[in-house]
Amino acid sequence: MTDHLVFYSGGLASWATAMRVAEKHGTKNLKMLFTDTKMEDDDLYRFLDESAVVVGGELIKIADGRTPWEVFKDVRLLGNSRLDPCSRILKREMATNWVKENYPDPESVILYIGMAWDEEHRYKRSAQFWKPYEVQATLLEPPYLCKDDMIAWCNNEGVKHPRLYDEGYPHNNCGGFCIKSGVSQFRLMLKKNPKRYKYHEEQEEAIRKFLDKDVTILRYTENKQRKKITLRQLRERSDKQCEMFDDWGGCGCFSTFDDDEMETKGTTI
Repeated sequence: MTDHLVFYSGGLASWATAMRVAEKHGTKNLKMLFTDTKMEDDDLYRFLDESAVVVGGELIKIADGRTPWEVFKDVRLLGNSRLDPCSRILKREMATNWVKENYPDPESVILYIGMAWDEEHRYKRSAQFWKPYEVQATLLEPPYLCKDDMIAWCNNEGVKHPRLYDEGYPHNNCGGFCIKSGVSQFRLMLKKNPKRYKYHEEQEEAIRKFLDKDVTILRYTENKQRKKITLRQLRERSDKQCEMFDDWGGCGCFSTFDDDEMETKGTTI
């Protein structure tokens, strides 16, 4: 009998995806795989456990054991919007190895990714990456749901939605941190979670010294030119209004892949 494996991130989209899988296929062969970056918001773990009970099935938690910052140091590379060694190592490689070990026969499982109706381009890329495994995204099917719909659905099921959404974050991963985020999301963190921002600022300064390079997570546009900016510099400029503050970026651990990953899969990008 075919298993149904949902990549369960701790966000609303993966929860809604799992709910649709459970409604269609039942929970006897339903599994939810959570890959822990060890840098999540405390409330994610609360939501993860409570929401999994509502879904049914089996919640499986795996972890490399390192945080993204530890990975950056180990690979001697600071992640940014183009390169994400943290997602590759802590998410995709962990999940890939687990799936291959537990399902050596690709016909024995269907994989599900929590991508919404407006992320079909990301879904196609993920489906290509995971071949020969079959990948589905239930939220690409009607009725289409926006974030408010998923929040209402979740709360109606008796589970409080993750608090980061109430703070204005577009996702519930890595405590609001993501190397693919734009300056706007980091400004939000500075406002809502200054202690957390301070931690990431210090970590970025430490890796810059460790590598002895002028590397930054963020880029911004000013006078139509792309420029680097450190988290410290962003904090010092946070009270100024300029075009650099309009970029949110985007989180996509299971939808964005390094070139070498896709090439390994025999895919041209």
